[in-house]
Amino acid sequence: MARISRANFFLLLAGVAAISSAALLIREADASPLVTAASRMVIAAFVLVPFCAARVAKTLKNLTAPDAWLIAASGAAISLHFWLWTSSLSYTSIASSVVLVTSHPALVALLSFILWRERLTRTAFLGMCTAFGGLIVINLGNFTAGSRALEGNLMALAAAGAMSVYLVAGRHVRERVDAPSYLAMVYSLAAVLLMGAALAAGEKFTGYPSKTYWMLGLLGLVPQLVGHTSLNLAVRRLPATIVSVAILGEPVGATFLGWVFLRESPAVKEIAGAMVILLGILLVIAGGWKESVEQV
Repeated sequence: MARISRANFFLLLAGVAAISSAALLIREADASPLVTAASRMVIAAFVLVPFCAARVAKTLKNLTAPDAWLIAASGAAISLHFWLWTSSLSYTSIASSVVLVTSHPALVALLSFILWRERLTRTAFLGMCTAFGGLIVINLGNFTAGSRALEGNLMALAAAGAMSVYLVAGRHVRERVDAPSYLAMVYSLAAVLLMGAALAAGEKFTGYPSKTYWMLGLLGLVPQLVGHTSLNLAVRRLPATIVSVAILGEPVGATFLGWVFLRESPAVKEIAGAMVILLGILLVIAGGWKESVEQV
């Protein structure tokens, strides 16, 4: 049985802490979903690419066709994830969207088992179920119904599927491609795809108040560049399922930030659910993963 090292633990912690700021920044930016998603990827790529252009050029010379397809799939998946998740918030409740978009650990666990026979220990499996239980506690009584809400819920669920593809593809290709090259290519591809979609939809990137641009800038730098980069580094060293479960800490961090900066005091069920989620994540981290396939 393999364990998570202290360095990888803090890498996961930094990644989850950074992505937890996304919901707050998206709300404060108050821009359209496509503009928001495109801006965060363009800013992240603009900062990252100049520092690793030479490495990307070297990587491209030796890139195999299967790895090129995996990088393309990863870039397309993260683009779809951000677009669908941000869009879902306009149709359904935040609670419904969050609980559905964070269902990806189950999908990641299934894909990781099928592709690489990666499997969690009994303790870690119990932790994953516990974390899901915490999400349910937080969202008790908050799920919305109706055709418009159903559309938003389906968007959030599709966004979870896209996140699963992103994590699993990254786990596989990162065995052969270094982190800076991989991230520069994925972020650049996502930026191009989202910018193209935004322009095709007639979206405008001008005319917003200065606050919007500050929030979009922070969105690209903190949750995207710091958060997702940390998680991509972690997914190279750990099973994708472990990283995916750790991301369930995002709603907990987002709730805390909303309380600190927006004075949105969490309800009792939200505090209880957050504690259950954190317990589940700790069980996953403590349990580790199996190095050979066994029955859970």
